[in-house]
Amino acid sequence: MTDTRKAGIIITILSIVVPALVAILLFTPFKLETDYEWIRSLPKVNAILNGTTAILLILGGWFAKTGNISLHKLMMSLSLLLGTLFLLSYVTYHGSVQSVRFGDVNGDYVVDDLEQAAIGSLRIVYLIILLSHIALSIVVVPFVLRAFYFALAGDFKKHVKTVKYTWPIWLYVSVTGVMVYVLASPYYQ
Repeated sequence: MTDTRKAGIIITILSIVVPALVAILLFTPFKLETDYEWIRSLPKVNAILNGTTAILLILGGWFAKTGNISLHKLMMSLSLLLGTLFLLSYVTYHGSVQSVRFGDVNGDYVVDDLEQAAIGSLRIVYLIILLSHIALSIVVVPFVLRAFYFALAGDFKKHVKTVKYTWPIWLYVSVTGVMVYVLASPYYQ
């Protein structure tokens, strides 16, 4: 079996296992029993990780276009590291705390009609951003891993071809991750 085939198998397994684990943690009613108050701060940490990743992706793209490959490699490696830290933080949070519902304050949401209409409209925007963020975050994982593999293997033709589509999707996922947090932050307890 070739190294490329082994890498492809590992990438495929990770691309299935990671979203499956996240889905299980999001939708299971069972959460880890923990009294660690710091866990409640993880959504803000996740937004910071996403925002920083977006900045690093922009810098990485700029360094690639200007021919500074060593700084490109550094920015992209840091982006992958922050993405991994994000995933660990996200899994820790959603394995311990029930997900926040947009517009829900402590399960009892009572407002006047005008405020309810505004929240309803904003909720539609929030859900569009959230759903596109989730869908593209699942889609981008195998492509990010493939792009890194091609770069490490020195197959820059395939690397460039892969990142042509991967980079903007990864950037979108990073930016919308921050947007999701900002929109949902009033509802975190």
